[in-house]
Amino acid sequence: MKKLAVLLALTLTVSMFAAGCGDKEEAPAAAPSETPANSEEVQASATPASDKETAAPASDAAAGGSFIVGFDQDFPPMGFVGDDGEFTGFDLEMAQEVAKRLGMEYVPQPIAWDSKDMELDAGTITCIWNGFTMNGREENYAWTDPYLNNKQVFVVREDSGIDSKEGLAGKVVDVQADSSAEAALNDDPELSGSFGQLQAVPDYNTAFMDLESGAVDAIAMDSVVADYQIANRENNFVVLDDVLATEEYGIAFKKDNTELRDKVQAILEEMATDGTTAEISTKWFGSDITTIGK
Repeated sequence: MKKLAVLLALTLTVSMFAAGCGDKEEAPAAAPSETPANSEEVQASATPASDKETAAPASDAAAGGSFIVGFDQDFPPMGFVGDDGEFTGFDLEMAQEVAKRLGMEYVPQPIAWDSKDMELDAGTITCIWNGFTMNGREENYAWTDPYLNNKQVFVVREDSGIDSKEGLAGKVVDVQADSSAEAALNDDPELSGSFGQLQAVPDYNTAFMDLESGAVDAIAMDSVVADYQIANRENNFVVLDDVLATEEYGIAFKKDNTELRDKVQAILEEMATDGTTAEISTKWFGSDITTIGK
């Protein structure tokens, strides 16, 4: 009887052990059905983000890059806000044509003029193109050849009784901050020291409002801009014969961006040859005053 009991107990133990072993062997069997899904997730997570991004098709504009033009939006006729609320001007129209021929996306970017170097260094603009004087800045940028000649002059009210720079003694004179006119006056301390006050303003629209209201007696500024402003304002202003400085306008890129500078220069010469620069200049100034290829 004891032998039978022992035999039954042994049989039961073996059966339980066999059943337990069977459960452990079945666990891996389920794994193959999950493997495809898991492998896809692993492959997706292992794919570099750059590979996913490059797989997306790029637009034509992105493929050519953006041509971001830094300009002062209160500097007509070079760059300003038109009556329709859109950016316009001689320089911007030229820049738009250059970008089109380069196969790049044209982006006009208004900037504070005294922050132009910071914007260029930060890469938020591609170039400075807005009646920008080359003289005295030749080593600071990668310049195109000059495309316009310019002078620094004084504008006064026609009835002011001022007919020369000597007549500005004791008077209040406006100048745009960080402009070539300001630099020219800083280089002539005898003249600027004779003024009653020399005050820097953010833009020439402000300066002309000051002159119209009688808050100032004169503005020191670019002749190209002065001629345009006088022709398009109702009040009577005149430009004095005295010239502060003569200069040239160019397009400024970062010093190491000579490759794009050279491409832009080639396009400018092409535009001069086919008559495009003359057409744009005549639209804004009444004649071709550009110096490209001349």
